[in-house]
Amino acid sequence: MSYYEHVFIVRQDVSAQQVEALTETFSGVITELGGTVEKTESWGLKSLAYRIKKNRKGHYVLLNLDAPSDAIKEMERQMRFHEDILRYITIKVDELDPNPSIQMQGRSRDDRPARDEDRTPVAAPVAAVTADAEKPAAEAAVEPEAADTDKAEPKEEVES
Repeated sequence: MSYYEHVFIVRQDVSAQQVEALTETFSGVITELGGTVEKTESWGLKSLAYRIKKNRKGHYVLLNLDAPSDAIKEMERQMRFHEDILRYITIKVDELDPNPSIQMQGRSRDDRPARDEDRTPVAAPVAAVTADAEKPAAEAAVEPEAADTDKAEPKEEVES
C-alpha cells in the first residue's frame, strides 16, 4: 500500500458536526477497501484565495492515509458527487509525518522575530560622501587636466 495526504474543503454553510460526519464517511470508505487512516486534522473554517461555487470560506480537513489506489479512487469518486465538497487534492508521499501539520502548530505572528532583529545595519562610506559634498559643483564637473587652459592647445577651425 502507498501513503497519501488528502485535503478536502467543505462549504462554509456546513456545521462542524457535519464536517466530522463527512470525515467519518470518507474514512469509512478507505477502511472498507483495505486502507487505514493514520491521522485526521480539522483545520477549521478558513478564507479561500478565490470564490469557489459562490463560497468565500471553507472548512479544511487533512487525512493521512495508508491505502491502495482503488480506495483512493473510490473516495475521490464519492467526493466528486457530494454537493458539500468544494475541492479536494490527494498527494502521494514517501512517508507520513506523525507530527502535527503546520496548520495545526498554531504559530502566531508574535512568535516571529521582529524585522529589526533580522537585519544588520549597512553603513555607507561617510568620507566619500562628505568629500564630494564639499567641492563646488563647477569643480566637481571639470576634470583637473582640462582645467589648465595654459597647456591646452587651441583648436583649429575647419572651414566648410
